[in-house]
Amino acid sequence: MSADEQTALLPALDSHYEITKAQVEDYQEKGHVLLRGIAAPNEVAAYEPVISDCVKRLNNHNKPLEERDTYGKAFIQIGNLWKHSEAVAKFSLARRFARIAADLMGVDGVRMYHDQALYKEPHGGHTPWHQDQIYWPLDTDKTITLWMPLVPISEEIGSMTFASGSHKKGFINRMVISDESHKTLAQYIDGKGFEQWTYGAMAAGDATFHSGWTVHSAPGNPTDHMRKVMTIIYIADGLRIAEPQSNSHRSDLASWFPGLGPGDLAASPLNPLLYSRSQNG
Repeated sequence: MSADEQTALLPALDSHYEITKAQVEDYQEKGHVLLRGIAAPNEVAAYEPVISDCVKRLNNHNKPLEERDTYGKAFIQIGNLWKHSEAVAKFSLARRFARIAADLMGVDGVRMYHDQALYKEPHGGHTPWHQDQIYWPLDTDKTITLWMPLVPISEEIGSMTFASGSHKKGFINRMVISDESHKTLAQYIDGKGFEQWTYGAMAAGDATFHSGWTVHSAPGNPTDHMRKVMTIIYIADGLRIAEPQSNSHRSDLASWFPGLGPGDLAASPLNPLLYSRSQNG
């Protein structure tokens, strides 16, 4: 069977997943929300091997865990998988997920920023406190990340921990994921009195969504099993690229908005429109 034939057999992810007004309000107030079963067990079972094979093929980690820095111990991180595999693209560009993102943010439509596999290895380290959006050359609060386990996550491994309401502060500092960001943002969270919220165990196909400005972290993986997570980052359609303020901004501008610059619409060929209410209903 050819790769195209195999891709055609993967389940379509275009059906509508209904979210409630309360869930939208919860997301907008806290900066995060958990939605159960946005992908059915048979759907996750079909896509997990495809995504995992792509991660294995593209992974360039060649050092043992104990020889890596904190960031390197946190996870195997592979971005833009959808450009490397038509099968993965069928997952990452899914209309169902994109519509949820648009509904939670209250926008007409969303574009892909990029997807990322985040596979935390057995006995891998924690992910320090950070804000995703310090990397992104966008001046907006209309960004959101889907975080979906492709395998069951036990209470022992746990899902991410969020500082509820921290997204309302917007930009806090420019610290990239590091021991320093973990220490400094932990002090900030305590000082501001933000509630630390975790959803604990999650089934494959459950997903959290969090704002680009929501401060969050993740525990290490104390088990002998890989924590397999797929993420998709969405941006509201119609956003424009901001003037880069850091090396992280400049790096992301080159990587995810090739050929574009400050003031341009954030709509390169790497940022396809995935859902539009005015176009799709």
